[in-house]
Amino acid sequence: MKNLKKFNFTKVYDLQNSSRTSFYKNILFPKSDFSEWSSSITTLPKDIVKEEFDKNPVLDRFAHQLKISQLKIKHTMNPDFSWACTDIDEIKKKYNLAKYIILFPFCSEHLLIKRWPFYNELIQLIQDKYKDEFKIITAPGPSEIKNSKDFNAEPILFNNKSLNISQLASLIRDSSFVVANDTGPAHMAAHLNSKGITLFGAHTTAHKVSIERENFKAIQVNDLYKLSPEKVFEKLVQKIN
Repeated sequence: MKNLKKFNFTKVYDLQNSSRTSFYKNILFPKSDFSEWSSSITTLPKDIVKEEFDKNPVLDRFAHQLKISQLKIKHTMNPDFSWACTDIDEIKKKYNLAKYIILFPFCSEHLLIKRWPFYNELIQLIQDKYKDEFKIITAPGPSEIKNSKDFNAEPILFNNKSLNISQLASLIRDSSFVVANDTGPAHMAAHLNSKGITLFGAHTTAHKVSIERENFKAIQVNDLYKLSPEKVFEKLVQKIN
C-alpha cells in the first residue's frame, strides 16, 4: 500500500480488470470514477450488469473502456505484436532452424486445467507424415526448462536460459506452425499473424479472450483429456500448407 501510494498517480488505466486490481483501486482511489481509474467497472454501460458485460470478447471490452475513457483507439481490435520482434539469426543458426513447428505444451502450475496431455503423440504423427521436413521445437520459460525434456522436441534456449520476450516473438513469427495451450505464447502467435491452433478446455472460451485471427484458430472442447491427437493433427495438416 505504501509503495502504491507514494507514486501519487493521477490516473490509472486498468486493463487487467481483476479482483486484485479492484483492490488496488480501493487503496488509491476508493471513490473515483473513470476520470481517475478507468476499468470495466467504472466504464460499465448503464444498461448491462458486469457479469453480462464480461461475456463479451475481451478486445470489445477494451475498446469500450478506452473510448469511454476518452482515448482514440486505432489498433485495439486488431493488435499487431510484430513491433516486439528482434534479430534471432544467431539462435536460428545454432539450432539449424529453417522450417519448424513450435509447440507450447506448458502452462502455469496452478492452471493445469489448461494443459493438453497428448503432445508427444502429436509429435509422432507429425514425424510419421512429414519426416524431416519440419523440425519440432519448444521454447520453455524459466520454470519449464526441466520439464521440456519430457517432450520429443528440441527446447530452444539462449545462453542456456529461456528466450526473452522479443526473441520468443521472433521465433513464433518465423515458425511454420504453432500448437499451444491457452497461454501467453498462444496470444502472441495470434497477434503475430502466425499460422497455428490453440487448444481450449472448459476453463474459458476462445471467443471470450479474442484469440482467433485469420491464421490462428482454436479447438474448443469440454475436456482436453478427450481431445485426441488425431483431431489436432488433422487441423494442423489442413492449415499448415
